[in-house]
Amino acid sequence: MPSVAPYQPLRPSRSEALAIRHQRYHVRLWGNAASTQPPLVMVHGWMDVAASYQFTVDALSPELLAQRLIVAPDWRGFGHTTGPACDHYAFADYLGDLDALLDHCAPGQPIDLIGHSMGGHIAMMYGGARPARIRRLINLEGFGMPAAQPAQAPTRYAKWLDELKALHRGDSALKTYESVAGVAERLIKTNRRLPADKAQWLARQWSAERVQADGSTRWEILGDAAHRVVNAHLFRVDEIRALYAAITAPVLMVLASDDSLGGWWGERYTQAEFQERLAAVPNLKQATLPDSGHMLHHDQPELLARQIEAFLG
Repeated sequence: MPSVAPYQPLRPSRSEALAIRHQRYHVRLWGNAASTQPPLVMVHGWMDVAASYQFTVDALSPELLAQRLIVAPDWRGFGHTTGPACDHYAFADYLGDLDALLDHCAPGQPIDLIGHSMGGHIAMMYGGARPARIRRLINLEGFGMPAAQPAQAPTRYAKWLDELKALHRGDSALKTYESVAGVAERLIKTNRRLPADKAQWLARQWSAERVQADGSTRWEILGDAAHRVVNAHLFRVDEIRALYAAITAPVLMVLASDDSLGGWWGERYTQAEFQERLAAVPNLKQATLPDSGHMLHHDQPELLARQIEAFLG
């Protein structure tokens, strides 16, 4: 990769550490900490970090930043959040963490919630479980998983047991990189639309240089390898529909122009099936961002910022 200067954030975040459910949660903050308006909480996706929202925050209007506190946590097992050793993760734990975070930053107050990918799926689940806590909900490409059938349970539990053993043998370690430039190249390979300067900046948020057993240094992804262990529990679409139906807040579903689902799952999980699930949401609006992929908050931060501001009101 040609040498380029990293992106310079227009609105650098502030960091705070919170004790949440035996975790030391790292939270990024932007905007007005003294605001009496509902906080805007942004939750990231799988194998990502809170800093992923920096480009979107930079594109928000000065008026919104003056009026709102923006809160973005690193989920457990990601970024700079730390806690006891763990060998698998479950959606329920993310819900518990989010509930505790909101009790800290907005006790008794409804908030506006944005989630990307896995974070979008968690946001929708939380909106159904705690409808009174959400004023507005924005889901960025948060699709959930393909439907599963009860007959898959024996195979799924066996796969989970096998992957636990592989993790403890050290067979599931995440790839490390010789330089931060290598991490940036990985990010661009994953998202062809990501400019080199933003990739260089993100690489320093997404990874850290650490000393290895042989005394050398490598850049390690700030994500726990245990996230690669399959969920032991089957994905129940009937439960998801029930949660969607219980959401009382207006919901904005923002999709990329690229078909992420088709690229990942083919016929196992299609956009048409996702739309069937969304039909359960009582108050739903949808938008598609042009020239964007799954990381649409990186690809079109200005367009996304306008969608966010118009929807939040």
